[in-house]
Amino acid sequence: MTTLALKELTLSHFRSHKRADLTLDARPLAIYGPNGAGKTNIIEAVSLLSPGRGLRRAGADDLTRRPEALGWKITSVLQSLHQTHEIETWAEAGNARQLRIDAKAAPQTALGRIARILWLVPSMDRLWIEGAEGRRRFLDRATLSFEPTHAEAVLTYEKAMRERNRLLKDMVRDPHWYTAIESQMAEAGVAIQKNRHRAIEELTAAQEAATTAFPTATLALTSAEPIPDDLQTALADNRNRDMAAGRTLVGPHRADLDAVFADKGVAAKDCSTGEQKALLISLILANGRALARDFGAPPILLLDEVAAHLDATRRAALYDEICSLGAQAFMTGTGAELFAELGDRAQYAEVTETDGQSTVAQKGSL
Repeated sequence: MTTLALKELTLSHFRSHKRADLTLDARPLAIYGPNGAGKTNIIEAVSLLSPGRGLRRAGADDLTRRPEALGWKITSVLQSLHQTHEIETWAEAGNARQLRIDAKAAPQTALGRIARILWLVPSMDRLWIEGAEGRRRFLDRATLSFEPTHAEAVLTYEKAMRERNRLLKDMVRDPHWYTAIESQMAEAGVAIQKNRHRAIEELTAAQEAATTAFPTATLALTSAEPIPDDLQTALADNRNRDMAAGRTLVGPHRADLDAVFADKGVAAKDCSTGEQKALLISLILANGRALARDFGAPPILLLDEVAAHLDATRRAALYDEICSLGAQAFMTGTGAELFAELGDRAQYAEVTETDGQSTVAQKGSL
């Protein structure tokens, strides 16, 4: 199988890391050290090599190392299928994030064409019991991994919706102000729905085709109100109701991802904490398997504290599946013992922190 893997990663003045240099191969990387040492900051940096604001959804100024606040920079060498790319992303103090791919300025959406990066972080453990926004974001990350243009469709839709909502709040009734905006929303909305349905089909097929130690989830795209096929007409018809509410009440921004623990027939929101975590891991692994076939290489996986709530048997099963998939997975944990089952199948790095500054030491073995 061809490879998608970071070969080099350098952080400069990024969060707690004044300077960090990693030289890597395609094996999983186990990153261990005490809480607060700066482990998650490393995988957050990797997440910024994909479109969007990264796994913490932080603003550019929030990523700079304090107290210097000079700005920050991430540089990397990415092996993507049969090509090697140099990626630089950075932000100077008070300025927006910038990106260069192979020494040329590029939009963030270009990252989706050369890399596939998925993540699972502790804040997602409550995904099934909190609001629909987080589940939409989770689904859209999966969708983006299959269809890089999905990010553009979402951005177009959200920008047009903000403009429409502004008109609604200002009680603008002249239909001429709405026509072009609603046309944009409808076109982008159709693409969003199509892409999301495709992602669910891909995830479902990947789960059904796999033998795994993790539970299968039955997935469905739902909505508080049915999303009509003719969204433009529905938006026009709903203007008075939307004006009363001060916002748009119909469209893909109201969609939700429904999941059921298939073997038990129990909704994910009603499962135990451990079952909810296992369902999330199952979907990440299914996403990885589907991408290995669709993209031509498994994605880079970012798994923050993933082993913390797994017993030794399921932890070993997770590592076996990651290695079988052939994914370069960045995994964090508080102790080296959490990665003992990996042995020489992985590479290792210890992170320590002194006086607010993180230090990364790569290890040949545990």
